[in-house]
Amino acid sequence: MTVLVTGAAGFIGYHVAEALLNRGQQVIGVDNVNAYYDVHLKEARLDRLAARTGFQFQRLDVADRTAMEILAVAHPDIRVIVHLAAQAGVRHSLQDPHAYVHSNVMGQLVVMEIARRLPALRHLVYASSSSVYGANRELPFRESDRVDTPLSLYAATKRADELMGHAYAHLFGLPQTGLRFFTVYGPWGRPDMAYYSFARAIAAGEPITLYDEGRLKRDFTYIDDIVAGVVGCLDKPPLDKTPPARVLNIGNNRAEEVRTLVALLEQALGRKAVVRMAPRPAADVEETFASVDAISALTGFVPRTPLAEGIAKFAAWFREWHGV
Repeated sequence: MTVLVTGAAGFIGYHVAEALLNRGQQVIGVDNVNAYYDVHLKEARLDRLAARTGFQFQRLDVADRTAMEILAVAHPDIRVIVHLAAQAGVRHSLQDPHAYVHSNVMGQLVVMEIARRLPALRHLVYASSSSVYGANRELPFRESDRVDTPLSLYAATKRADELMGHAYAHLFGLPQTGLRFFTVYGPWGRPDMAYYSFARAIAAGEPITLYDEGRLKRDFTYIDDIVAGVVGCLDKPPLDKTPPARVLNIGNNRAEEVRTLVALLEQALGRKAVVRMAPRPAADVEETFASVDAISALTGFVPRTPLAEGIAKFAAWFREWHGV
């Protein structure tokens, strides 16, 4: 089976592509390798994939309609698309909002347009985000909750992706699953995320900033659990639904305080953090907590990695990668 993975140079995309190659599938990776964070890290991920049999890579922007159409014509055997390319980062959407609409909205539209024309396509699986729950206060977050109170433009673009997906499923019968990821972490992770930036600061003896004294809570989900959920969904398109579209949470089903994360990083890195306190930014939610009943019923998904174990694995990789 041939699978198109967009965002293949990214954190989740790299790990998903690797898992698919391990299953013996042919993977076409797409990424524009932008400079939002360390390009060297992205290139290193791609180098590891390029060494694998069955992987081929196209350096292009998913919002580039012409380039994506040429790709689709050249590969009519694509059976599944895993669309993970996006402009990530909640706070960065305050600085560069246009990049979010370009990548997350236009990119989603272009991918759906090629998907509905691919003759062999059985399923489009795409990345949404726990950020769509916005100001919701009832926990855990469930897929049936209303999601019309986003707190960031990033969240609004991800909700727009879900709504466009529903429309394309209705209009064209395009089977789609949107996956609401909850605070993904682990080896080869994104340097812009809190756990990674905390690790770098702790290792360097530099201060970190904790909002609301570190009492904000997140459903930290280890990358291997995320990949298991993604891969588990691929062979299960929502053909029993009208229209054939759904959204699913993928999380650890557990909310933990950010200060607990910091304590685990201190332990794993052997250094105490220098901490500064600050009020919670307007774009940040107080707590995320995923109900995973729906994805568990569909695929048997069970999050298996406690935060302490996952942080230890991340820290081991971090030490090697940075020579700490």
